[in-house]
Amino acid sequence: MRRTMASTTKAARAFAAIDFGTSNSAVALPAAGAAGAGAAAAGAVRLVELEPGLFTMPTAVFYRSDTPPAEREAQRHYGRAAIAAYVDGHDGRLMRSMKSILGSTLLEQSTDIGGGRSVRYHDVVAGYLRHLRGLAEGEAGAAVERVVLGRPVFFVDDDPARDAAAQAALERAARQVGFAEVHFQYEPIAAALDLESRAAREQLVLVADIGGGTSDFSLVRIGPARRGRPDRRNDILGNHGVHVAGTDFDRRVELAAILPLAGYGGNRPARAGEPAREMPSGIYFDLATWHLINTLYSPARLAELRQMKTWFADARQYQRLLAVLVRRLGHSLAAAAEAAKIAVAETGRTHIDLGFWEPGLGVPFDEAAAARALEADIERIVGAAHETLRLAGVAPEAVDALYFTGGSTGLGPLVDRIAAGFSRAERVRGERFSSVAQGLGRYAQVLFGPAARAAAQASVAG
Repeated sequence: MRRTMASTTKAARAFAAIDFGTSNSAVALPAAGAAGAGAAAAGAVRLVELEPGLFTMPTAVFYRSDTPPAEREAQRHYGRAAIAAYVDGHDGRLMRSMKSILGSTLLEQSTDIGGGRSVRYHDVVAGYLRHLRGLAEGEAGAAVERVVLGRPVFFVDDDPARDAAAQAALERAARQVGFAEVHFQYEPIAAALDLESRAAREQLVLVADIGGGTSDFSLVRIGPARRGRPDRRNDILGNHGVHVAGTDFDRRVELAAILPLAGYGGNRPARAGEPAREMPSGIYFDLATWHLINTLYSPARLAELRQMKTWFADARQYQRLLAVLVRRLGHSLAAAAEAAKIAVAETGRTHIDLGFWEPGLGVPFDEAAAARALEADIERIVGAAHETLRLAGVAPEAVDALYFTGGSTGLGPLVDRIAAGFSRAERVRGERFSSVAQGLGRYAQVLFGPAARAAAQASVAG
């Protein structure tokens, strides 16, 4: 009997929280180690190392088309390894942003992954969750059968039936990979739980979650009296967002700072009786769009560029652009733009080293240049923040705090512009990449942790 109780207790502690994000994902477990049960009782959590030294992982899967036919399923790479396989040109199919297809009819359809194989989109989602569960179990040292999953306020805008179907599909995928008990919490509530744990009074908080694909805003009510409530949907007073975020910023940086070195924004040589005309921009837009880069390496696109040689007033710019296509440097340029954005967010300025493209080539880039490049995107994001309040029927002066989370909130000009419209609100920065996962972990403690188990045991005893 004593052994049965011990195993039951151990199983009860095996739970996790998963932030299954559009761009990146993270997993949280109850805190362990020296703090022991006391830390767990206080709601402390730890993040799972999903890749060596990293606690977040791109929501990406690469299916290899060269998998031997004798193997039942195609070999897969996850996260950064999946992206690397795609960038390196391996034969196969890269899947990203799987969360965005939840609630659509596409979920039950199959897609070709090469090598005579196909896979259902639902199984793509389930396979990624299975991988995350395996990593969580490796960290926990036990089977993880209970989970809290984050969900956006709306998977699908203005369509309650499809929104409900999206959550049901995600729950079905979670159960398919071995989670016996599945709960959900709204991502903005999860993000705000960190602030709520320190709040001495009730507050209105505007949560700004600006990641890789979307900029989402939620106006939520938090406070001591609300801590531990299992259902927080009525605490979300308004929600709005735009599909503008980190990947768009990378594109803007590349176009503004890097691609002018290859002719973008320049003029073609003037002809007699005609003014100089700007270079066509299509090839540059494709080069700055991550998922279109590989299309530029086809023989047809290379032939197209060779025909454009006489359009360049500066022969060096043509040679640079040709080198990108011949040497397949497109993703290296995109990575340089992303690194520049991150460096500016952290230090305010950087030097973009492009020596891999041409010896000695590089350009300076600073916060002011970033602000100019991102002006249109920032304006749309700020507009989404104020639209959230309009939908909630709340004045900006009533907001007590702004809670910033998501990788793109490291950009000072963006955060400053949002905050400028809420002069009375305290500015709070969460963990940019893990606030939601940690908040989901806190909520998991409410459902599954020591206090919840004690209450359940007391109910049984009563």
